Amino acid sequence: MIRVLIADDQALVRGGFRLILDSQPDIAVVAEAGDGREALARAHESQPDVVLMDIRMPDLDGLEATRRLLADSGGPRVLMLTTFDADEYVYEAMKAGASGFLLKDVRPEQLAEAVRVVAAGDALLAPAITRRLVEQFVRRPPPGTAKPPELAGLTERELTVLALVARGLSNAEIASQLVVSEATVKTHLTHILTKLDLRNRVQAVVLAYETGLVQPGDRRASDAYS
Repeated sequence: MIRVLIADDQALVRGGFRLILDSQPDIAVVAEAGDGREALARAHESQPDVVLMDIRMPDLDGLEATRRLLADSGGPRVLMLTTFDADEYVYEAMKAGASGFLLKDVRPEQLAEAVRVVAAGDALLAPAITRRLVEQFVRRPPPGTAKPPELAGLTERELTVLALVARGLSNAEIASQLVVSEATVKTHLTHILTKLDLRNRVQAVVLAYETGLVQPGDRRASDAYS
């Protein structure tokens, strides 16, 4: 059973999401919160697997609550809720370790599936939205062929896998492109996250753009350092 905490300052939104999620046989809403401070307290009490976190809340906003919630390893997955599809707070939440974000007008079936995806450890962020966020908010180094110092500990194959992840490819798609097994891709990704001290593939995508490993719209990202 996937345990979910819903943090939103609008009771109507919380109620609607609870109704949708509690109707799923594999999902249970274990707590609700109306602001960031309450979200931290409820998360500590209920130990959810996934937190649906509104970005704009009073007292303590969702971004700072996410930073605090994910400061320690072993915390829940965080899925940001927003009314915008290109919000600087969403980008900061990605850097903080959130597993992705959803627009509040998401369809019921998409909400449930998003919770399952995030609970399984995958990222939920459309590649096109990722590129827009990065293009608008990240400060990237000029394009070049030198390996960024932050990525010096990665092997050439790991750099290639990271570039493909940043382009939005799934593990299965990466495996097909590199002609390896999906298990091999997962192993590479685990090594990448460990070496770079990253929480999830969303943070890996951010770092790939920030270091200039890939550029928005770069269709040859996988060839950058291979």
